[in-house]
Amino acid sequence: MKKEIFKRVAAVSMATLMAGAVFAGCGNNASSSSTDSKTDSSAASSDTKSTGTGKVYWLNFKPEIDETLQELAKTYTEKTGVDVKVTTAASGTYFQTLTSEMDKSNPPTLFVIGNQQGVKDWGDYALDLKDTAIAKELSTDAYNLTDENGKLVSIGYCYECYGIIANPELVEKAGYKMDDIKNFEGLKKVAEGIHSKADELGFDAFSSSDMDDSSSWRFTGHMANLEYFYEEKAAGKTWTECPATITGEFMPNFKNLYDLCINNSLTDPKDLATGGHDAENEFKTQKAAFFVNGSWEYAAVSEAVPKATMIPYYCGVDGEEKAGLNCGTENCWAVNSKVSEDDQKATIDFMVWLVSDADASKKMVDQLGIMPYKNAPKSSNGFLNDADTYTNNGCYVMDWATNYQPNVDEYRAALVSALNAYNADQSDANWDAVKSAFVDGWATQYKAANAQ
Repeated sequence: MKKEIFKRVAAVSMATLMAGAVFAGCGNNASSSSTDSKTDSSAASSDTKSTGTGKVYWLNFKPEIDETLQELAKTYTEKTGVDVKVTTAASGTYFQTLTSEMDKSNPPTLFVIGNQQGVKDWGDYALDLKDTAIAKELSTDAYNLTDENGKLVSIGYCYECYGIIANPELVEKAGYKMDDIKNFEGLKKVAEGIHSKADELGFDAFSSSDMDDSSSWRFTGHMANLEYFYEEKAAGKTWTECPATITGEFMPNFKNLYDLCINNSLTDPKDLATGGHDAENEFKTQKAAFFVNGSWEYAAVSEAVPKATMIPYYCGVDGEEKAGLNCGTENCWAVNSKVSEDDQKATIDFMVWLVSDADASKKMVDQLGIMPYKNAPKSSNGFLNDADTYTNNGCYVMDWATNYQPNVDEYRAALVSALNAYNADQSDANWDAVKSAFVDGWATQYKAANAQ
């Protein structure tokens, strides 16, 4: 298998599962752990020990849910007797870990294929999930990924959103109201006002915008989405596959928001390259009023900032008063087609338990947000409720066009390099290099990904 995997890597970037947050997104702290349990999925909802021989190995890419998954694996083991192992790749390393683990004699039975490029790269390793027990549990097909032949390669296991997390109490302490923020003009006024008197207030506008692997995805993946989304919107057509080129028409709007974040922050832009700042903790300890991130952060920040809310990526686009949050998923389960049928069955049974058992599904929902399954409980995630409120008020949803970034690791690495140069010296020439990394880099990596 090793030769086969590395052959694919040479032809097409296998890094399109979008690390770290990669996919999403998405964890903010590096973490790597695993647990081995004894479990059997056929008895998922009972305490009867299974006599089956199948085992489960989930390679998880979301560090922020590792602790919960370890607990669930242990519980499932105690209930059923099936071996369950959960390994969580450190933030920003999912692709390397996946390639390495797939080459071993006991590869993951459950892994992530989160976008169409991932379908191309890893589809041969995915079992067709059509008509399986887990597919029958779905409440919607909206987050499923299929290949060109209609094979159901992977299925969404949660729904997420991202934008700008805000602390209304700090905004009010600075003399403003959340109602003042309805577009970029309002956000700019509030952020610059807070930053101008940060010493007096004891807090700043934005938390740190580090460009190391644990944080850069928030900007080269998530914030970049505003440029891609508005290109889609202007063209009147949502992408269904990676376009060969992009225009960069909305790069000025990306610049508006990016500049606001780095220049009205706790951290000097020149100090962002090496990382080491904890943006989440800065927000939780009320040192910053705004934190660029997603709904997966709700559990982490809501206890410290109970009134935390999420607002859209306001960036100066006409009509953005009707913008909503960036909503979608790259959290899509795939079952390894190369493992034994016993392992495949055990894995699918485990998945069914996760989305249907009352206690297990509640823990999953509490961590992940909305799960698109018939028996999963409703989410208590306030940021996802914010997303619903925007939608119910007639605001448009910003879909995850960023999922289509070609050769994602190489493409984002070039963005990081260009942004670091710009952070150190915000000259027109350095911004031109950022635009080139966005636009010319897209075409270059598209050709590489498609062997042109």
